[in-house]
Amino acid sequence: MGQITSLYVYKVVSQASPGVETRDLVEGLGLNPDGPVDPAQMVSSPDYYRFFADLEARDPDGLNLPLRIGASMQSDEYGAFGLAWKSAPNLRGSYNRAERYARVLSSVEAYVLEPADGGAFYTLLKEGDGGRGMQLSNEASLSAVTEISNQVTTADFLPRAVYFKHAPRGPVEAYEAHFRCPVHFGSGRDALLVGDDLLAAPNTLGDETIARFFDRHLEQELAALVEDAGLEQRVRIAVAKTLSEGVPTLSEIASSLGMSARTLQRRLADTGESFQTLVDLARRELAQHLLEETDYSLAEIAFLTGFSEQSGFTRAFKRWAGQTPRSYRLGQSTIPGS
Repeated sequence: MGQITSLYVYKVVSQASPGVETRDLVEGLGLNPDGPVDPAQMVSSPDYYRFFADLEARDPDGLNLPLRIGASMQSDEYGAFGLAWKSAPNLRGSYNRAERYARVLSSVEAYVLEPADGGAFYTLLKEGDGGRGMQLSNEASLSAVTEISNQVTTADFLPRAVYFKHAPRGPVEAYEAHFRCPVHFGSGRDALLVGDDLLAAPNTLGDETIARFFDRHLEQELAALVEDAGLEQRVRIAVAKTLSEGVPTLSEIASSLGMSARTLQRRLADTGESFQTLVDLARRELAQHLLEETDYSLAEIAFLTGFSEQSGFTRAFKRWAGQTPRSYRLGQSTIPGS
């Protein structure tokens, strides 16, 4: 089970429309509605997504809620992460730091800077069920990146385009007015397309010496997460290697990692993960990779990901990604502007 900083919970609540009741939703996450706000305090990602969806349903201006949240973010609120972002020499440096250190804020969210013609896609990678709450979270995340980028750079930050995997929740014009650029939905990715000129523009407070200081602090935070995170990754890799022979058991994976099933189960429980969750994640990651990077048929991909029938694979993939494997594959090759 992934974790997300409670900072996001309080930012979501702060942008709810006047009169919308939120205390019960915050208390339902085990948090004090009156704070204090501690970015190091985490909530589970499924609970966070449910909370976000529940609040949007209550808010009469739910369409703009995640966009308001992103626009309210301040780099200083992120602690050392935000300061490392701000002190990088330019936005490319900021994005590279976010790519490395995003895990100190969330175990389910990562960013990747991917080269594109005349610029780069700054792509958000987020684990989850693809449901309403996760879609809202993705919109808020890209809105926050846009806002913080504009805060730290000396340039007028104007993306070339914004991309979302999901369908629009309302008029596309509302999104384009917020981001000040074309916004594409059903695109196969969640990303900002940023020009090389913006990536190279100096940051207002860019100072490589200061940035390295905060980098060292963030490296220490990452180090505290490495051992158990490493175990999760090792389990997922071990599972992926054996899926073509069927879904492995806990005992089989534990044996391949040189430990007992009881030890593996206990160590995963200590991280808040379950073996079944990691198996599901490994199958999803492998399926997405095969759909994106190979020409294997859907029947072959079903077999390689441990399904005895293509119909079972299709049902599972729709649960993972919110769309069929065929639609997902088509989406990877029809991204506007890619």
